[in-house]
Amino acid sequence: MTAAAPSRTVYLDHAATTPMVPAALEAMTAHLRGVGNASSLHASGRHARRVVEESRETIAQALNCRPGEVVFTSGGTEADNLAVKGIFWSRRDGDPRRIRVLTTAVEHHAVLDAVHWLGDAEEAEVELLPVDDRARLDVEALRATIERDPGSVAVVSVMWANNEVGTLQPIHDVVALAAEHGIPVHTDAVQAVGHVPVDFAASGVDALTLTGHKLGGPYGVGALVVRREVSVQPLVHGGGQERDIRSGTLDTPAIAGFAAAVELAVKHQAEHATRIGALRDELVRRVVEVVPDAHLHGAPLAPRTDRLPGNAHLGFPGCEGDSLLMLLDARGIECSTGSACSAGVPQPSHVLLAMGCDADQARHSLRFSLGHTTTQADVDAVVEAIGPVVERARAARR
Repeated sequence: MTAAAPSRTVYLDHAATTPMVPAALEAMTAHLRGVGNASSLHASGRHARRVVEESRETIAQALNCRPGEVVFTSGGTEADNLAVKGIFWSRRDGDPRRIRVLTTAVEHHAVLDAVHWLGDAEEAEVELLPVDDRARLDVEALRATIERDPGSVAVVSVMWANNEVGTLQPIHDVVALAAEHGIPVHTDAVQAVGHVPVDFAASGVDALTLTGHKLGGPYGVGALVVRREVSVQPLVHGGGQERDIRSGTLDTPAIAGFAAAVELAVKHQAEHATRIGALRDELVRRVVEVVPDAHLHGAPLAPRTDRLPGNAHLGFPGCEGDSLLMLLDARGIECSTGSACSAGVPQPSHVLLAMGCDADQARHSLRFSLGHTTTQADVDAVVEAIGPVVERARAARR
């Protein structure tokens, strides 16, 4: 006899992707039946161009940047690669001494793999900056690294918020240190936009990455917000779209949905953070009551200004994260682990290792990430399931 399917799905993996909001879905579908390349000069093309430019203005207003600074991409990974590689190439071409790339040891692989590629293929000197046990950048280490030879630094890339443990990084400190030496700063803000206040102009960063599917928009569309004054060499050559930084036919329907999602997420950011922050705090408190040796990774819950409001990254000693994940999944509860999988073999989380965890600790974690569809019933379901699930996962290791 097969086990009965769960009566409903509890989705707590919003950091991976979050359901589209109705406004984005409506904006996107409104243009799916249309025709017109935004680069064409006829009426249909001009209509598509108007949709794109109005969307660009909407995003610019939400992020407090100039419309011309919004460069549309296929998503966060492309935008990160464009920023890191494109700025490096331009800076090095301007001065061959500029070959150092500084980033943190806890970045998303979209940045880490890009900078390591630069090291392997372009002979860049890659330096991974240390973090503390909460995954927060060691600012003094950054200062010392820059001041050792500021003229050789091509670019600094520090994420706004960590995708695994939710820690917010000291972006203003990073910008202040880099600005003393005229070094451009890129930040991956994929996890931050819509969850915490993000103001491009006020932040002082030179380039910022965001993507649609993390904040209620469609897959396959994102943007690199980059100051006009910053030179960026393109990854892709072709039609010269997007300031000749990112060639390719623009996906008008997706861009319209993306803009609608950004506008809504930023408009309701404060109330969203308050609501899911309260649910997250309750989830952590009640899980620890059921499993007393469970513990939170990353910044503490209070003050919330140090951590994403929807992130609960919990360690469960004596368990394998993958086992916990599958046992919860069988109960209709979807979350993620703090580890990566390579060729079917679970690997310790590079973020937790950088925070000082050993390999076992870096594999015994789960990330519950809450979003706009999360309810009290979802929290209750996790609390009800977590005790028996942890017991079974521990028994499996004995």
